[in-house]
Amino acid sequence: MADNAHEMQTLSGLSALADQYDGYVVDLWGTVHDGLQPYPGAVDCLQALRAAGKRVVMLSNAPRPADVVSKQLEGFGIGRDLHDGVMTSGEQVRTLLRERTDPWFARLGRKVLHVGGTHDLGLYDGLDLERVADPSEAQFILNTGPDQDRGADSVDPYLPELRAALERGLPMLCANPDMVVVKGGRRMICAGVLAAFYEQEGGNVRWVGKPYAEVYGPVFAMLGVAQNRILGIGDALATDMRGAAVAGIDGAWILGGIHQEMIGANAELAAEEAEGAGLRPVATLPRLVW
Repeated sequence: MADNAHEMQTLSGLSALADQYDGYVVDLWGTVHDGLQPYPGAVDCLQALRAAGKRVVMLSNAPRPADVVSKQLEGFGIGRDLHDGVMTSGEQVRTLLRERTDPWFARLGRKVLHVGGTHDLGLYDGLDLERVADPSEAQFILNTGPDQDRGADSVDPYLPELRAALERGLPMLCANPDMVVVKGGRRMICAGVLAAFYEQEGGNVRWVGKPYAEVYGPVFAMLGVAQNRILGIGDALATDMRGAAVAGIDGAWILGGIHQEMIGANAELAAEEAEGAGLRPVATLPRLVW
């Protein structure tokens, strides 16, 4: 693409782009909600998309089954009538662990060390796996992120376990490639930080979720529209916007989520950041508003 092929548009709402797309891939945390409640205007925007006859699929790097996330959305007042389905990194992990047709997964044993909170244990429902507490008994690690007891401020509380796993050469499955999340204004690390440490120390990590292409397959199937008529919307440059690029769809970047502190509504700074990352979103929006 030529450098001047398109400037990133600075828009105040999604309605300016709506005619160009039939299908929307919408990120959740940082775009639709902040972990505690929906952002102002987000539900109205989803309703407007539906009223305009658009197809909408939610795509989240949540290390949980899609159905669990659908129910959480209902709790936020976002009913199943406002989307055509939910896809999560956790759902993809479950599929890959169940099928084991992918060579990386075919080699995994059945004994798994869970690194993550108890609220992520739904991931194991119906899978033929045995959870073990000790790295010396495990055949692989399933990393869903920090847990409440050890905290989400740094990698340090997780080091003894990770180092023991590294010594045994255990492969790690990362069910959420996100590095950080902002929950109700507080910044916390995610599974991606633990996985990045593990990889830097020589560990074998398989990342599942955005920005990796395989998670978009089921999303496109649910949307059922031409790929050049799909827009990916999200607040994280590294996962949402890179994911859209990897999957071959346009991206609209929400600046009011994870990058709020760094960029705010500064369109020039946003353009520099995107270019520095080798990405070309078609537009920026302050929030998910119509």
